[in-house]
Amino acid sequence: MLKRIGSVLVSVFLLTACIVPDRLAPVDSSPHLTTETPSAKLENPAALGPDAFPSDINPLTGLKVDDPAVLNRAPLVIKISNAPPLVRPQAGIGVADLIFEHYAEGGLTRFSAVFYGGAPDRVGSIRSARLIDYELLPMYNAFLAFSGASIGVEDRLNTSEFSDRLFKGVLYGLPYYWRDESIDVPHNMFTNPNALWELAAEQGATEHPSLNGLAFLPDVPPGSTGEVTNIDLRYRATRILWQYDAESQLYRRFADGEGHFDANTLEQVTAANVVIIYADHQFTDIVESQFQDSVSYSIEIKLWFEGDAILFRDGQRYEGRWVRPTREDMIGLRTETGEMLYLKPGNTWFQVVRLPEQQTPQEEWLRME
Repeated sequence: MLKRIGSVLVSVFLLTACIVPDRLAPVDSSPHLTTETPSAKLENPAALGPDAFPSDINPLTGLKVDDPAVLNRAPLVIKISNAPPLVRPQAGIGVADLIFEHYAEGGLTRFSAVFYGGAPDRVGSIRSARLIDYELLPMYNAFLAFSGASIGVEDRLNTSEFSDRLFKGVLYGLPYYWRDESIDVPHNMFTNPNALWELAAEQGATEHPSLNGLAFLPDVPPGSTGEVTNIDLRYRATRILWQYDAESQLYRRFADGEGHFDANTLEQVTAANVVIIYADHQFTDIVESQFQDSVSYSIEIKLWFEGDAILFRDGQRYEGRWVRPTREDMIGLRTETGEMLYLKPGNTWFQVVRLPEQQTPQEEWLRME
């Protein structure tokens, strides 16, 4: 059972990745299916979703798109580096519909950015895939843009039902991928999502995807557990601050004490919603990197079934649960009593962290004020 999160101050302790456990957890290759589908209660008639959206509404943001035809394409999950700090500012992160920030290894984080309603012509820098992407592809019926992957992760992707939806950067040149020679290797690979969507269309992938699961409400919903202006989240090797701006009604992102910007626009990254996702993290026997006697193993993040979550929107905090009953389902949000937990229309950052009982308090935390 996951612990309920009930205090204004929550200590989040995350793994010490440089220590290899005596027994490595095996990779679970099951399809994560269950016959139980949680149903949300008391849906608000003013809400959008989770099961039906107007033809011109992006189901990942709840926002109207200028051209509804773009919703006939599949989303793109793009792997974007977040370490070392020299990769900042990254290109395109300010306009992604959804971003999952997750552990890579060594306490570092990496982004899986989901683009659907639109994208710039330059996104990156692009890095290698992780096991979490094996879960995100069926969630969003998506393509994956990545530079490469470790042998174990690539085997998992290549034997999945999405093996024909992998755009591996080292296999492509312009206009799909390129390297910026002014940036050090391996941090200088970039992609053009719009060119990748054109390539996907040439391959016949133009079906309208089923993207049900999220629900949006413009008005501030009831059930808040209090006002929160600062969300101070410390991963082992990076510290994130989301600061609510009452004027724009958005959260501004800071990384390691500095404003976090989008390299394309030079504007600070903002989010309409910030969601803390608590998920079981397990080492696998997949080697991600090795230097002398130091080995880093791939982490499987169990984003299936359900777990605790905290939603921040409109300067308010909401306790809840994330749910994903089957492999094909997107992550949705519910209150602790089963009602819909509504996102604010706009972009969402999912901050994926370990279960409280897996964490180390001296190195990681979640502080709210």
